[in-house]
Amino acid sequence: MHSAADPIGVFDSGVGGLSVLREIRRELPAENLLYVADSAHAPYGDKTQAFIEARAFAITRFLLDRGAKAIVVACNTATGAAVASLRSHFTQPIVAMEPAIKPAAAQTKTGVVGVLATRRTLASHNFVKLFERYASEAEILPQACPGLVEQVESGDLAGVKTRNLLETYVLPLVARGADTLVLGCTHYPFLRPLIQDIAGPNVAVIDSSEAVARQLRHRLVAHDLLADRETSGNEQYWSSADPAITGPVIAQLWRRNVEVRRLPESFVLQ
Repeated sequence: MHSAADPIGVFDSGVGGLSVLREIRRELPAENLLYVADSAHAPYGDKTQAFIEARAFAITRFLLDRGAKAIVVACNTATGAAVASLRSHFTQPIVAMEPAIKPAAAQTKTGVVGVLATRRTLASHNFVKLFERYASEAEILPQACPGLVEQVESGDLAGVKTRNLLETYVLPLVARGADTLVLGCTHYPFLRPLIQDIAGPNVAVIDSSEAVARQLRHRLVAHDLLADRETSGNEQYWSSADPAITGPVIAQLWRRNVEVRRLPESFVLQ
C-alpha cells in the first residue's frame, strides 16, 4: 500500500522528460520526485517496440522498488510502445503522454497543424488514432525529426547543427500553411525558443507537459495519494549513461546543480 508521502516516479528515454518534470514541479510543489534518464539507450525513436517495452518495464520496476506511488511515462515514444502493457501489469496510477493535437486542432486559424515527433511516435497506434480522430477538424502534417533528440541529449539547444535540422523540419510545415506546431517529443520543448524563431511570431508552438501535470494531480487526488506536507518536495536523478556526461546536461536543463546517480547495471542491461 502506498501513502501520500511516497514519491512520484518519472522516466524518459533521456533528459527530455525534464520538460514534463518541470511542469509537475510547478503543479505539485510538495511532491518528492524520482527521475530516470535512460540516456544509454536514447533515442527510443529508432528502437523496436519490444526493446522500448523492455526498457519501460525495467525502469518502472526500478522506480517502484524505490517506493513510487505513481509513474509518469514522460516520453511519447515509450507511451506509444509500452503504456498499455504497463497499465495491464502494474496497479499503480500510470500517467502518459499524448501529443497536443486536440488543442491544436481547436485553435488553428489556417486549419493546418504540424506535428514534430520521432518516427516511432508517428507510427504508433496512439498517434494514428489521434490523427484519425481530428483529421476532420484540421489538416495534420506529421513530421519525423531524426537527430533532434541527440542534440538535446548533448545539451546543444541553439547551435548551427540544431538550427539546420529544425529549419529542415519546420520551414516546410510553415510553407504548407501550418499556424500551430505540436511538440510531440518531450525533448523538443527545450528547443522551443529556436523553433519559435524559425517558425515566426504568427505560429503557435504547443506541447502537452502542463496537461500531463494536471492529469497527474487528478489521478493522485482520485487515489488519495496527493502529498499534504507543507514543505517543498525534492528531486532525485538517475541515468543509465555515465552521470559525468548526463549530469551536466541535466543541470543545464534543470538550471540547478544536481546529483545524478548511475542506474544499477541490472536495470541498464535489460
